[in-house]
Amino acid sequence: MTQGYPTGTGTTPSFGVPRQRTEEPPAAGAGGPGRTKKPARDRYLDLLRSIALVRVVVYHLFGWAWLTVLFPSMGVMFALAGSLMARSLNRPAWGVIKSRIRRLLPPLWAFSAVVLALMLAGGWNPAKEPEGGTWGLIGLVNYVIPIGAPPYPWHLGSPSGLLDDTWAVQAAGPLWYLRAYLWFVLASPLLLWAFRRLPWVTLGAPLALTAVVGTGLVKIPGETGNAVTDFAVYGGCWVLGFAHQEGLLKQIPRYLAVSCASLLMAFGLWWASGHLGADGWDLNDIPLAQATWSFGFVVILLQYSPSWQELPGRLAKWDKLITLSNNRAVTIYLWHNMLIMATVPLIDLAYGLPFMQDERATAALDSTYTLWMFWLVWPLIGLAVLTFGWIEDLAAKRRPRLWPNGTARKQGARAR
Repeated sequence: MTQGYPTGTGTTPSFGVPRQRTEEPPAAGAGGPGRTKKPARDRYLDLLRSIALVRVVVYHLFGWAWLTVLFPSMGVMFALAGSLMARSLNRPAWGVIKSRIRRLLPPLWAFSAVVLALMLAGGWNPAKEPEGGTWGLIGLVNYVIPIGAPPYPWHLGSPSGLLDDTWAVQAAGPLWYLRAYLWFVLASPLLLWAFRRLPWVTLGAPLALTAVVGTGLVKIPGETGNAVTDFAVYGGCWVLGFAHQEGLLKQIPRYLAVSCASLLMAFGLWWASGHLGADGWDLNDIPLAQATWSFGFVVILLQYSPSWQELPGRLAKWDKLITLSNNRAVTIYLWHNMLIMATVPLIDLAYGLPFMQDERATAALDSTYTLWMFWLVWPLIGLAVLTFGWIEDLAAKRRPRLWPNGTARKQGARAR
């Protein structure tokens, strides 16, 4: 629950959580008269996206600030999506934009229908919010087309109820990514035009904008400020995707690119050290540090990106899960926070078991509660994939599949 591509290659990807890099198809006749070989997936990039998704889930569950330093998932995902967008814009821009929006909206609609139904059933009335009224009702449009921030109650229900009374806030948390992605898609024709004329200026502009709006030098209030800051923080990574797709990064000697990226990342950590928030080294709370660290991290990933048609060595045993997570990335991203919250009432049922009446047993469950949440959330994510994942196929105009982990494809290949 978001890539390095050689210039002008590949096929149309799905939604902005990145798809795979592909290789140039051979000319007709290779492998038989009138036949062309289907482009192979780049499994390294599939692996990166899977790591990014797992990191997002783990971060939202445990809240470990150091994970934002270890692997800046959102910066990586925006960079890979930007590369895909640059490749697709070899076709007419309006058609590409419509395709991206079409692939984005149906999974969002399914998620929004469930969340809104639960909130309204819980007694929430957007028209009666402090900043509600007519604007509160209009804001519901963002659950349909994520151009802004959707309204939601900060507290709903009782703190001692089945779910924590902040569950709506947690559920709506991932929607900022869809808003940022949509604006990047809409801006991409102009950004790519600017990049092709002034590449270094376009690459550096988002970092400069972050230094202005992400440090308090210029303050933009409300959700408009949040949207502009998100656009600035991850804009550099998005344009880095352009640079990789257009071949600009390959023109830079690797030692120079990595050295400059390392210096930029060092600056990000230095800046973070002087601007730590309530959660310490959580770069999500430090926009300039997030922007510079993510930018440098992505440069190194794109410089060292191998091209794997198959996962090598011990990674091969994860092939099915990586394939599944890539085919259902939108579903996983949208639903994971809700499902983390849903683990709580399920685990609480254990306290009522006969053998749990002992104080030591209760204390043991208390001390390992978050670990149980971690193990339980993955089956729930699997259930969400089965229940809602097929909507991603419909959005991409594909035949619906319940569990697309690549098994059927490989069996078909063996049969041929």
